[in-house]
Amino acid sequence: MNDGTSSSDPAAVPAEKIDPPPQWVLDLIEGSPIASVVSDPRLPDNPLIAINKAFEDLTGFSKEECVGRNCRFLAGSGTEPWLTEKIREGVREHKPVLVEILNYKKDGTPFRNAVLVAPIYGDEDQLQYFLGSQVEIAEGDSSVSIGRQQRAAEALKTLSPRQFEVTRMVASGLRNKQVAAELGLSEKTVKMHRGLAMEKLGFTSSADLVRIAVEAGI
Repeated sequence: MNDGTSSSDPAAVPAEKIDPPPQWVLDLIEGSPIASVVSDPRLPDNPLIAINKAFEDLTGFSKEECVGRNCRFLAGSGTEPWLTEKIREGVREHKPVLVEILNYKKDGTPFRNAVLVAPIYGDEDQLQYFLGSQVEIAEGDSSVSIGRQQRAAEALKTLSPRQFEVTRMVASGLRNKQVAAELGLSEKTVKMHRGLAMEKLGFTSSADLVRIAVEAGI
């Protein structure tokens, strides 16, 4: 549990045993203004393998303090165990999940965290990574989550039917090649629709596209 001080994690995977993530994985989160991470469920304890600057700014933890550790280091004495279990259930079942849970920053400051966890599949339909993102919300303000859901749903209404379908499938963890096969399109066409959807929504990273789809409940 995190009490506001960083400490050694006996379950952490040594950094030297973690292969640098491919560039397409880094591209998922690097351009996002939302705190975002990527974990590798193929390694023991599903450790983080990449985080972005927004995550460092939100939590106070550096990249060196995060990589190799399971993201539960944000948990503390007030973290709701039933919400933690909901996240674990999504990970076990390889399904996107969005919960608002009490977490703690490095200095011990508690914050209400709207956490998204979503699977990312490889070209052979095997689970490769999990994408996670975090948004700090005001404690006890349910109108924030309701408002985000409504705004997300309204934003997705601006997409064309094909852009919407591509966004929905990307949010389910499929890569362009898999989406193309599912829809009977070329990979180039899928990339075009994905890019147009991101441009229309004002996004620079796929992490933001996944988050808005999950927030909208599609």
